Amino acid sequence: MAKKYEVALPVIRRLPRYYRFVCGLISEGISRISSKELSLRMGLTASQIRQDLNCFGGFGQQGYGYNLEVLRDEIAKILGLDNLVDTVLIGAGNIGRALGKRIDFNSVGFNLVAIFDNRDDVIGREIGGLVVKNAEEIDEFCKANNIKAAVVCVSDKSAEDVIENLISLDINIFWNFTHYDILLKHQGENLSVENVHLNDSLMTLRYLANCD
Repeated sequence: MAKKYEVALPVIRRLPRYYRFVCGLISEGISRISSKELSLRMGLTASQIRQDLNCFGGFGQQGYGYNLEVLRDEIAKILGLDNLVDTVLIGAGNIGRALGKRIDFNSVGFNLVAIFDNRDDVIGREIGGLVVKNAEEIDEFCKANNIKAAVVCVSDKSAEDVIENLISLDINIFWNFTHYDILLKHQGENLSVENVHLNDSLMTLRYLANCD
């Protein structure tokens, strides 16, 4: 399997889409598909699909195409979906609550084990089957449970302090919903970061609509 960062980021970002489409095809009762047929469904070229999957070994057979169950399992393995990472969610505001309730973390390779907040009216509430813990317990909990991943949904004002503290606890995987640029301060360090800026996405959509 290709090592981390040896594959171009656009290819990596397409993998979850491949996984989603393959799972959908299997649910339709389809067992195999050619790269051409898959390209028509996904809006990509057959050449692009073959090139992307060849980065990880290919998985197709000439004249046969792709066995979809095998392809699903291989993509899941590449993405790490078969090896759950214990994860904490920091910040149970609107975004944090929505994520805790609506995201099936286990299906995407993460095991959400705790939610933290510092507000008295939120601590003790249940979100997605987990009772919100006091943020003062973060250090003790993460150390005791060897936590390596965090979903950060705190205010931009407190983001730096929260994230820097999590890094000091040896957490190195971040799904970051704040504006704090983790990698800018930690260049060259072994951190995996996915930043989510909802406003950026909406502004991109507004631009695309403006061009119609």
